[in-house]
Amino acid sequence: MNFGVARVAVIGLLLVLSPHVARADWIFAPFIGTTFAGSTALPDLDQGASSSQFIFGGSAGLWTNGIFGFEGDFSYAPSYFESDDPFGVITSSNVFTLSGNVVIATPVSITRESLRPYIIGGIGSMHVSIEELGSLLPDLLGARNSVAMNFGGGVVGFITPRTGLRFEVRHFRSLEHGEDFLTNESESLLSFWRATAGVVIRR
Repeated sequence: MNFGVARVAVIGLLLVLSPHVARADWIFAPFIGTTFAGSTALPDLDQGASSSQFIFGGSAGLWTNGIFGFEGDFSYAPSYFESDDPFGVITSSNVFTLSGNVVIATPVSITRESLRPYIIGGIGSMHVSIEELGSLLPDLLGARNSVAMNFGGGVVGFITPRTGLRFEVRHFRSLEHGEDFLTNESESLLSFWRATAGVVIRR
């Protein structure tokens, strides 16, 4: 799997933000959540992509006390293209994302100890894997890798000096396009929204 784009993005963010590192905290944030409002140019045989699916992952990065920060993010959605139908034709599927992101947050001088809103966006890699019963569409399904972008926002609030909670909504979109299996119209290979909640550990 090619994570070169994500590595370059993270290194670039480190260079840009290096003057602020002395006033920054390391943030570690595992999360769980759900996907929603998904669409795909791939054959969605069980209508799983357009349904809500479980997703989990984590983020880690440096947040300054001012406006800027950066972080790396990964998420994994098992059974993304599958439905609850026991007679569905998709036997195995998953979606994996890895990205480097810029954070623009409300300065701590304004929020103090209250909730800290932020927006976030970046670029990285998206891996899609689909296996279907009988291998009827070997040229359209299987494993695919694509460069992907993401953007969104959320809030962080600390309960203690070191631990808190984080709530976020983010959109992911593959930059690779394909023809919709049914309409033949060009659209993103895969796009979806991700809503998550998790803990935050500050060091």
